[in-house]
Amino acid sequence: MIPSKEEMRAALTCRVGEDITAKLESSTVAILGLGGLGSNVSIALARAGVGHLVIADFDSVDMTNLNRQQYKVSQLGTKKTEAIKANLLEISPYLKIDAYDVKVNEDNIFEICKDADVICEAFDKAENKAMLVNYVLENMPDKYIVSASGMAGFGSMNEIKTRKITDRFFLCGDGKSDVNDGIGLVSARVMGCAAHEAHTILRILTGETHE
Repeated sequence: MIPSKEEMRAALTCRVGEDITAKLESSTVAILGLGGLGSNVSIALARAGVGHLVIADFDSVDMTNLNRQQYKVSQLGTKKTEAIKANLLEISPYLKIDAYDVKVNEDNIFEICKDADVICEAFDKAENKAMLVNYVLENMPDKYIVSASGMAGFGSMNEIKTRKITDRFFLCGDGKSDVNDGIGLVSARVMGCAAHEAHTILRILTGETHE
């Protein structure tokens, strides 16, 4: 039996208080890319009580995704937007989700992200990361953007940091590791970087000072 919306809200409120619960449930976060970063970020934000997620990805769930992404064997071949939406609603059934099954580019970023309080960059390729960050900084200066760079391999989790680049731009990762260096992406380290992104987003939404 699924708990009522009021029951689920009360459970969150007893953990973090009314003020934070209200801030999070009234917030909108856009997550662009639903792979190792984005699938983990979306689940962390849903569990925390963010009320509205905008998600975008053009890919389908592949066997190679299962080592680090929040999908199931039963979802192989399913569009990532459909699969993660289903998983999110199992966790947070009253979550509002807008899903875009598209490849994000400079022509559609504004339309996808216009209502978001925070934009989360969760792409795989460096050129796509740079494209999104540059577009948001230049064309949507009122938005916060949280990005990631450097999470590959078996390096220490302590090397992954969150840096405040500008007042509205935060960068998570070790800033150096690359999937092309040999060892690729490992679930725990990717999840660690995604956790940095998710926690940074929560701090922004709740008005926490970020150093």
